[in-house]
Amino acid sequence: MKHSTRQRADLLYDCVLWLFNIMLDIFFREIRPRGSHKIPRRGPVIFVAAPHASQFVDPLIVMRECHRRVSFLIAAKSMKQKAVGFLARMVHAIPVVRPQDIAEEGSGRIQLLNPKSSPRVISGMDTHFLSQLQPQDSIFLPRGIGKFEVVKILSDTELIVKSDVTDKRAVHVLCKPEGTAYKCVPHVEQDSVYERVYDELNNGQCITIFPEGGSHDRAEMLPFKAGVSIMALGAMAKYPGMDVKIVPCVGLNYFHAHRFRSRAVIEFGKPITVSSELVEKFKMGGTEKREACASLLNTIYYALKSVTINASNEQTLMVIQAARRLYKPAHRKLHLAQVVDLNRRLVIGYNLYKDDPKVIELQHKVLAYNQLLKYHGLKDHQVPGINLRGWRTFFLLVYRLLTLAVWGLLAFPGGILNLPILVVAKFLSAKKAKEALASSTVKIAGRDVLATWKFLVGLVLLPTMYGLYTILALVFALRSDWKWLYKIGLPLATWTLLPIVSYCSMRWGENGVDVFKSLRPLYLALVDPDSTENLRKTREKLSQDITELINDYGPKVFGDFDPNNVFRPDPSTKHSVSELAEGEKTFKEIAAEWLNTAATEWLDDSKIFNWTKESSIGDDVLYFLDKQGPLTSTSASDAECSKREQDRTRQ
Repeated sequence: MKHSTRQRADLLYDCVLWLFNIMLDIFFREIRPRGSHKIPRRGPVIFVAAPHASQFVDPLIVMRECHRRVSFLIAAKSMKQKAVGFLARMVHAIPVVRPQDIAEEGSGRIQLLNPKSSPRVISGMDTHFLSQLQPQDSIFLPRGIGKFEVVKILSDTELIVKSDVTDKRAVHVLCKPEGTAYKCVPHVEQDSVYERVYDELNNGQCITIFPEGGSHDRAEMLPFKAGVSIMALGAMAKYPGMDVKIVPCVGLNYFHAHRFRSRAVIEFGKPITVSSELVEKFKMGGTEKREACASLLNTIYYALKSVTINASNEQTLMVIQAARRLYKPAHRKLHLAQVVDLNRRLVIGYNLYKDDPKVIELQHKVLAYNQLLKYHGLKDHQVPGINLRGWRTFFLLVYRLLTLAVWGLLAFPGGILNLPILVVAKFLSAKKAKEALASSTVKIAGRDVLATWKFLVGLVLLPTMYGLYTILALVFALRSDWKWLYKIGLPLATWTLLPIVSYCSMRWGENGVDVFKSLRPLYLALVDPDSTENLRKTREKLSQDITELINDYGPKVFGDFDPNNVFRPDPSTKHSVSELAEGEKTFKEIAAEWLNTAATEWLDDSKIFNWTKESSIGDDVLYFLDKQGPLTSTSASDAECSKREQDRTRQ
């Protein structure tokens, strides 16, 4: 009986996943996996995914590309939403009650009267600590400034927290004469969640967890929660002999994550084996248990960190991306996964040589080039297309205008049919982003929920609208004098052809957008040929300088670096692809070494670029690189640039 129930659940899971795959293929132009062969085909596995850049799309991509049935942890708050909750239950999602989701506004205001003599005593004004708080509950300060666990409640207006209030921002707001507002966050026991996870793993199933605790659109990974280490160690402690593998799901690199028809890359790292020593320490409890969890959590964190694009801030990543776009290896055709890998390598190389005078000089040249792009209103990938003169440029412009008209006419029917869906998706996703931003202390603009709600709106409205169009066709047919064969055939044909027409229109529309984006360079080449020619030559010279610098420094960093093909190992070297030339260190070793020793210094923006807060150069870089999202995203135009150059060459 139990076996048949599981079979029915698996069948339902496969059907829902099939539906999700269709929607993912519609929403994304391309999803490319890397390292999926590393995933164990049998036995319990915990997929640990970070950064969590897209709320519900991230788990769907993991489900799609891991080729195993997985259950993922989801906030219980999200399960209360009808559509999300229904679909989540179909794919065996495990709800988790997050304390921040059930927090309530605290009465009155709180302050710290004696920060030096009594740094743990919180006083209140018009507060009701006895009724709103209990020991082990927490107090949250506004804007994520601080979180303090309550140890003892002395009265309605006085309590003691577990640790000293030493953070400068927290001390500042708490020492104000008027005090500060706060939230009361109850302590939540997650024993039932852990028990369910243990049972799933004991049955050889897979679990997906996002250890940051929630999605976000920040420029760096958030601190990890200890839950993933407790799940792995707790399952192996409860069921002796179990061998839980932890697979880092790194990458989740989105090319404009919140935009329709964007691209994504997901990379699976090498499985982490949990040592028996840590399991034994976990069983001891107390300090040993905490040490075991912390040790495993650090291992997971650095496994993810060392193979992710780890720029300290958005501006740094943008400069790296500019270098990658301008770099011209002999092997130019790079697919999405190689683009991500090249970004990662450039970040490591940049960190090692960021103080080199040649690197600093090239940074200034890139910034000057950015200013020229801003002046002309162009993107970098459009510059190579302005190398024609005179009548050739004019005729090419006319030809592309005619081509645009053809693509527009072909895309028009599907565009009109699906316009209501696009409008509703844009409006609703923007509304949900504002709501998520208002209720979160870690989000910047709420971009992490945009793709999710566009996806969900499409999932609901696409069949709804097609059903409505089919009903209209049926009503029209019944009112006509046609034969019954035609009356039945028209709605059936409508229901069958609508998805085909919509998909074809979408693809034709994409071609039209690509042609439209190529018009401005041709127009500028006609009206201002001297200026655009200077811009093109500037780009060529800058590309040459960057290529020479990377080819010069690349072999000093990576043992597998080959200027003729940046992803082909050099047969003459004894090192593998992942090893470095100096000191025989692996890529992960140098990344981890950098994270442990140099990251603190690198996180200082002023040391990276020698900029001051008054400098306006950062804004120009932000404009130049298409207003990128989280650090895990890269520009879609880069992946399209090679294709467009080939198209222009054929023309």
